[in-house]
Parts: sequence; C-alpha cells; structure tokens
Amino acid sequence: MTEKDLLYDTILARSFSKNEQKRLGYGAFVASLLFVFTLCTVFKPYLSPLPTVELQLPVNAGLRMLRITETQKPQASRSSSNATYGDSANLTIPTDQINITSNATTPHKLISSENHELSVFKNTSLPKNHLDSFNSTTNTTISKEQVVTEGNKLEKTMKPICKKLARTKICEINGDVRVHGKSATIHAAITFAFSGNSTWHIKPYARKGDVAAMERVREWTVKLEQNANLSRCVRNHSVPAILFSLGGYSMNNFHDFTDIVIPLYTTARRFNGGVQFLVTNKNQPWLNKFKEILKNLSNYELIYIDEEDETHCFSSVTAGLNRHREYYKELTIDPSDSEYSMSDFRKFLRDSYSLRNAAARPVTTRRNQRRRPRMLILARGRSRAFTNAGAIARAAKQIGFKVVVAEANADVASFAQTVNSCDVMLGVHGAGLTNMVFLPENAVVVQILPIGGFEWLAKTDFEEPSKGMNLRYLEYKIAAEESTLLRRYGRDHEVVRDPSAVGKRGWEMFQSVYLVQQNVSVDINRFRPVLVKAFELVQMQSV
Repeated sequence: MTEKDLLYDTILARSFSKNEQKRLGYGAFVASLLFVFTLCTVFKPYLSPLPTVELQLPVNAGLRMLRITETQKPQASRSSSNATYGDSANLTIPTDQINITSNATTPHKLISSENHELSVFKNTSLPKNHLDSFNSTTNTTISKEQVVTEGNKLEKTMKPICKKLARTKICEINGDVRVHGKSATIHAAITFAFSGNSTWHIKPYARKGDVAAMERVREWTVKLEQNANLSRCVRNHSVPAILFSLGGYSMNNFHDFTDIVIPLYTTARRFNGGVQFLVTNKNQPWLNKFKEILKNLSNYELIYIDEEDETHCFSSVTAGLNRHREYYKELTIDPSDSEYSMSDFRKFLRDSYSLRNAAARPVTTRRNQRRRPRMLILARGRSRAFTNAGAIARAAKQIGFKVVVAEANADVASFAQTVNSCDVMLGVHGAGLTNMVFLPENAVVVQILPIGGFEWLAKTDFEEPSKGMNLRYLEYKIAAEESTLLRRYGRDHEVVRDPSAVGKRGWEMFQSVYLVQQNVSVDINRFRPVLVKAFELVQMQSV
C-alpha cells in the first residue's frame, strides 16, 4: 500500500464510520451499473450491423409498394354470366418483413379485372413530405437481391386495377391519385419502376355492351406513373371521389334509373355523404331532375370535371359505377355483390323525396270505414299512348277505384308524391313504368303489352324487377284490334300478322315500328277482368 493510499484511508476513517463506508461503497456500485446500462441503451442502435440497403418511401407516394407476395391463386368465376369476374385473390405485404414507424398503417386495395387485389399500405399518421423510415425495433435487413426479386414478382403478378362485369367496368385506385379533366386522365402514383401494362381505358357508364349508348360516353385513361412524372396537385380533396358519366341514354327515365341512379346508389351509399362526385358528359337537365338524390348521396358540390385544367388530388378514386353482375338484370341490385338491396334503395328514395307511404294502406280503416283505393293511369304524350284513357278511367271508377291520370315529367319530386299515394299503377310498356320505384310495398303494377313480341322486354324490364320491390304484378296483352298498327297497315300486313319476322330484321326495325308508331286503344270489356283482379289484390290488404 502506498503512502497516498494510507492518507486516503485515514481521511475516510476520520470522516465516516465503518457502516457509512459500506453504504457509500454499495451506492457507488449501483451508480456504476446504472451508468453502464444508460450507455448501452443510448449507443445500442449505433452498435448493430448496418443494413445492406437503406430504403426510404415517401408518405405521400400513393401506391406504395414495400414488399408484395402472392398469397393465393384466383378462384374460378362464379357463373357463366360473369366470365370476366370471379372471387378475388389477395396480394399482401407481409408486415414481418418491413414495418413503417407509425402504428396507423392501413391497407388499401387495387381491384383488378383478373380477380386480383393489390394491397397497398398507406401511412396516414405522418405529415406530407415526411419520409417514412423503417422501425428500428425490427432486426430486418433487405438486400438488393431481395428488392430485385420482389420487383420481378410484382411484374409477374400485378394485374389491371379495373374490373369488368357484364354491364359495367370499374376502376378503383387508392393512394396518391391525380385527376386531370381536360385530358380525361387519372394518374396513380407508384414508387417503383414497372414495365408491364400500366394503362387502362374506361367509359364510366353502366351499360357496357350497348354500342349506341357507349358512343355517347367520354373515354377516360387510368395510368400508373412514378412520382417524378406526375403533375403538381392544384386542388387537394380530403374525401374519396367517384367519376361517372351522364351520357348514354340519360334523360330516358328507365335508363336514368337502371344505368345511373341505382348504380350510383350502390357505389356511393357506403360513404355516407363523404364522397366527391366528378361528372363527365355534363347534362344539366339530368342534374336538375335528380338533384334530391345527388344531394342525399354526397355532401359536396359536384365537379364538372371535363373542362377542369387544374389537377385534382384524392386519396381514392372510383371510376365507373357498380351494377348487377348479370347482363339482363334491370332495375335491381345484386344482394350477393352489394351490402344494399332494392328495399334499401326504395327506402332511400322515400327519404330523399319525403314520401309518406312505405306500404299500401288498407282499404278498411280501424273504424271499419272503407276508402276507395287510388289508381294511377300513366298517360303518354307520343308513342304507345292510350287513345281511350277516359274510357279506362270510367271503367276503373265503376269497379271502385279513385282514378288519377297523369304523365311523368322532369319534376321527379312532384310525380313521386303522386305515385306514392296510389295503390295501383297502370301503363303501357315504356319508361313511365319505371316510376313503380316510388310505389308503396304491396301495391299493384299493371303492364299493358302492345303487339310486336314484347314479352321478353316486359319480363326483363318490369315484371322481374317488381318482385324485388315487393310489388304485385299483373299483365295484359292487347289484341291486334286494340293496336293502331292494324288501321295503319291492315290485318294481312307482316307488321300485324308476323311481328317475329319484323323483329328478326334487328332492333332498329322493331323499335321504329312497335315502339314509335304504335298507340293503344284498350277493349274495355276484354280488359275489365284485369281491373277487377287489381281491385281484389288491393282488398287483400290487412287492417
């Protein structure tokens, strides 16, 4: 022991007792441990092995591809009517491979026409222009070889982000999506190089396959592009967008509902108003006609996108509208492919137009007082019009109906009130019968079929849809003597004698003769049993 040590011990002995010296030693030991632990904690990240490749992905890069692997193969199509659409297969990003620092990472999907889904993860917790970084708590390294391999997998497995159904085509894009109206282009941002098919074309109107209708619809282009090639955002939107067309057969009441209104409802309703409508093929009369419906589906003023030269940016865009999977299904919703039904849609209409009657009222009240059920006779101003509507009304009154004769017009709100107040609606086959969507449940629809072989149209357009609306359906086929075509062409003419032969010459011939040139004069004695049956169905309503 040195002289210095002896001096030190002497000072300690004079200053502290033996017990105090022990406690001081223990304290110094614990403090040393805490100091070492602190050093290890602070400098541990810098002591771990450096990653082979450092990857940073920007938050505002919309379609972010971190790592994609195919988890299952696409299943077979559900039916022959859906030849191009079956059950989806998921392409997912394994979270055990790469983690974003945020705990708010949520998956977004790109739906493909080949029945694949590309799951894309978007970090929503960090501010724009902030760079994502990998979670430092994961001991994961990514080599260049892995990146190349996964990029090759992407090129082999990534499919179009648009899906095709029998009557419609829909593109659903999530992430950094930019819409430029004047060029009719939707740009989807990606952060990786992709040499496969990255461009798709769509006409956002739900009557695919009808050449005449689709010729009146503007075509749009959907492109996958790397961030550096994208135009600058001028208008940023905080809600998703739906792009749809008002071309096609708009302003024909039947097509208004089956091609636009019902598909728009099934596509937009899930957003509960939080969606921006982008309208292509602007049609102001149509917008005026259905303003109540548009207002109840979106809380935002719609944008006429065609003339917009500014770039609109969204986190999600749906181009096109959903529709029933089967080709010949009209005025209906596929319950297997939608969370909504026709019953839901009709309730939505009642709410939109403040319609009072959800179901047909009983003709006998609780006080045993009887009311006269109301019948609406649909008048038509041009073709397929009743030439003796007055005689039909008098016959209906004799049976016990209170009769209203009215023609549908562009004032949907007012006419919906009239229809909803009636127990029976009667009309010749045509767009006017589409107003049965406003009838209360258990009401009666009477469709009158002109000559010409209308059976298939009558069944597809109104008979089958009426069942989905919980309505009762009656049908009356006129004889040749009840058609004005008999007086025009004569009994022996092919138009009257053999309508099927005329129909074989094509739709345009059929339409010009039987839809345009024909009016109807009902034989009251022959038609009376149908009126009686309608009255009996109304009487069956319980109190």
